[in-house]
Amino acid sequence: MRRALCIITLLECLSQPLTARAFAPAQDTGANTDLASRSKPIPIDGIAVRIESDIITESEVQELAAYQQLVDGKPQARSEIISELIDQWIVQGEASAAQYPQPLKTDVDGAVTQLQKQFGSATEFQRRCAAAGISESSVRSILRRQIYLSRFLDFRFRPAAQVDSSQVQKYYEDNLVPKLKAKGEKIPALASVEPEIREVLVQQDIDTLSQQWLDDTRSGLTIDILPQGTGQ
Repeated sequence: MRRALCIITLLECLSQPLTARAFAPAQDTGANTDLASRSKPIPIDGIAVRIESDIITESEVQELAAYQQLVDGKPQARSEIISELIDQWIVQGEASAAQYPQPLKTDVDGAVTQLQKQFGSATEFQRRCAAAGISESSVRSILRRQIYLSRFLDFRFRPAAQVDSSQVQKYYEDNLVPKLKAKGEKIPALASVEPEIREVLVQQDIDTLSQQWLDDTRSGLTIDILPQGTGQ
């Protein structure tokens, strides 16, 4: 599960019940209304995945693809997007059962602000949203979901994440020092960066533990992924 689901890559869609959405037909304006047009079937949101007694819709796949287009410049393959949405469905169900609290509005506001800064201005952010085909409200909803799911995974797996001093030392010598030397930057003392290194390693451990849990959980679910354009 991407974490952002790296925590915001995480990895949602799942903040609302996953049900098919129907669009209202045009109202009849009088006796001269064309009978053929009135007999057209009401379009409904297609089904991308049936998972247990629930569904993931085509619009949810398209929304996440548009968000990835906005943030990363291109979306993942459809199969990867669906896999991420299934992971999110699993985490959402577990978090809801645990009554894990939703993030505060200020947390979401901060995430939106940080994203906008990546585009230089609110105006450019709006332009890029339009180009990617995603509304600002959808972006906000996805960011809120990412915060929620990432925090729940941290809450669930942090107690089991174990990092010892030898791992910190190894990361310092094998990763941090070579990178700083390559950039010609000053090498800090290990003691001054130990808390940051420890947190990086804890996050890596949380990622590993959560992915193992997701894989195990997924194997016990009834999941039917439908070809694009066939699910109604």
